[in-house]
Amino acid sequence: MYRDQVLPRGIDLVLRGREFAGPRARAAAGLEGEVLEIGFGSGLNIPFYPAGLKRVRAVDPAPAGRRLAARRAAACPVPVEYAGSDAQVLPVGDASVDSVLSTWALCTIPDATRALAEIVRVLRPGGALRFAEHGLAPDERVARLQRRLTPLQRRALGGCHLDRRIDQLVAAARLELTRLDTYYMQGPRALGYTFEGVAVRP
Repeated sequence: MYRDQVLPRGIDLVLRGREFAGPRARAAAGLEGEVLEIGFGSGLNIPFYPAGLKRVRAVDPAPAGRRLAARRAAACPVPVEYAGSDAQVLPVGDASVDSVLSTWALCTIPDATRALAEIVRVLRPGGALRFAEHGLAPDERVARLQRRLTPLQRRALGGCHLDRRIDQLVAAARLELTRLDTYYMQGPRALGYTFEGVAVRP
């Protein structure tokens, strides 16, 4: 009940905050062609989709998220179709996607390395992963707190890890980072260290 009904609504409420709009807009700005969005959730990125996309295939594990997204998806000029619930096993053909969008999603996937391998598989050569994610801070005091809080965070917030080095995970997937910005968002530093960037499949 908590995981499937309460949590998606809580996440929707938090992540619709004004401070998330800028990262969402920048992550979505370069999307093109066939798009796959992992961690689609309640569809909070829909207002930032650029014109001219062919289709967005949405991946999310929470049925409640789909219900929350229904009105946004119905109003979207781009066709939105659901493509499974698990980013670790994408029901999408090899080299069939031009862009992948991930915002505040890689923190919750149990095996982020496996999900990134799937992203590489479905991206066409030259296609890009565009992302805004939170993760492990470079400040050791903040990082120590993140490591202490992560077990609680995982239990309370659907598996969310505060201590993942998103840049290293992306690079290890053999994606070429062409842009990476890191910064603290407003609020507690342990929650808000952000990795925002673009990574291209060679």
